Amino acid sequence: MLEYVFDSRDLDLPASERIDAWRDATASALIPNELSIDPAAEFRASLRSAEIGGAYVNALSYTSMVSRRTPALIRRSDPEMYAVALIRGGRQVIFQDGRESVLKPGDLVVYSTSHPYEAVVDARPSTCGSVVVQVPRAAVPLPQDGVHRISAARIPGRDGIGRLLAGFLTTLADDAGTYRPADSPRLGGVLNGLITEWLAHHVDAAGRSPAETREHTRFLLIQDFIRRNLDDPGLSPTAVAAAHHISLRTLHRLFRSHGSTVTSYIRRQRLDRARSDLADPRLAARPVHAIGARWGFPGGAGFSRVFRTEFGIPPGDYRRQRLGGRSGTPPRQGDAAC
Repeated sequence: MLEYVFDSRDLDLPASERIDAWRDATASALIPNELSIDPAAEFRASLRSAEIGGAYVNALSYTSMVSRRTPALIRRSDPEMYAVALIRGGRQVIFQDGRESVLKPGDLVVYSTSHPYEAVVDARPSTCGSVVVQVPRAAVPLPQDGVHRISAARIPGRDGIGRLLAGFLTTLADDAGTYRPADSPRLGGVLNGLITEWLAHHVDAAGRSPAETREHTRFLLIQDFIRRNLDDPGLSPTAVAAAHHISLRTLHRLFRSHGSTVTSYIRRQRLDRARSDLADPRLAARPVHAIGARWGFPGGAGFSRVFRTEFGIPPGDYRRQRLGGRSGTPPRQGDAAC
């Protein structure tokens, strides 16, 4: 029933261009959002979509990212829709209208395209998946303030009307059968009715997320901030704490609770970026020490030592291994040890 709009496996493009293509595909099939995706990570995503009786049904899979619906994007274009999502894989965090929720497989959530929101996707070690339905706000005969009271609230989809809605969305996403044109309005009527009844049932069930949920959300957002600023020579625990209006002590405690430290996380992320650049044939002419300096390791010997400690191989050897001996320039003095 749903037709492929995007599949990263079918695109012979560099990672950055696949991300741009994904941004365009989701903006067209759903709504425009700001996307923050680690370009050094292996990006994988797919999108299947269909219009069913006035509702827009989308089945998506994707790797880790942060998606933001900003006030500027809303002013530019607002289709005035409610979005209902069924989480099918991975861990996702969403917040809108003062609420924030950690969503796991089997959970349902509703949010509005007319209000700013942010969604944090933690897909490791694989991918996340969801089915997202957008329905016109005017097609849902419920008071808007009532629906907004449950926006971004986690609602389990394993019992009652939620189980019926989740089952119907799963069927729409997985059914590969063909349908006659006359089936679309009928299916759309069933879908809209289920969504309306589900929302009506939960309209008074809004609640705040527990403190541990807010803390995990903060941790994911801090990780995203670090990844987006790895090329900033001023990136440090102090700078990270200041950017998030928390004390340095709180920042260190947050990372310790996840079995890490701020400094080690920054170093590992920078090394991952350097490793990605070393394996990029487009950067084959860039000296090894210049790649290290770009990602916060100004000394060639020091970069080689840290890289070898982390990955078990000097950066120059790693590059030759990945590029098959291709290089745009011969090693400079001092680079041979790298």
